[in-house]
Amino acid sequence: MMAQGRGSASCGALAAAALLVIGLLVMATSAPLAEAAASYMVGDYGGWKFNVDRWAKGRTFRAGDQLVFNYNRAVHDVAAVNAAAYRSCVVPRGARVLRSGRDKVRLGRGTHYFVCTVRGHCQAGMKIAVRAV
Repeated sequence: MMAQGRGSASCGALAAAALLVIGLLVMATSAPLAEAAASYMVGDYGGWKFNVDRWAKGRTFRAGDQLVFNYNRAVHDVAAVNAAAYRSCVVPRGARVLRSGRDKVRLGRGTHYFVCTVRGHCQAGMKIAVRAV
């Protein structure tokens, strides 16, 4: 039998434990902190209305954030459209149109476009473009 030096087994275990603790600390400090998704009322307390197109300017949206569209469903709606439809205010067939008056939309990464499909409303500024990072 070979003799081991005093404390050699415990030193090896201590070194392994220290490396494990250091590894866990590195992983914990380098992992991005999860941010809670925010909820935004489009148009603030005025809601989804005419001239709301400037509402998103200067705001930072993140993927996972939620837009809340509050409006009178008897006279408005909300359609998720592409950039061309946003610019032209011509909503393509098959566009997702929301009509509850209290619609919630979760944002993914990228730019999202929304318009009111009621005749003349989009042209009157009832549209928004938001970019989520």
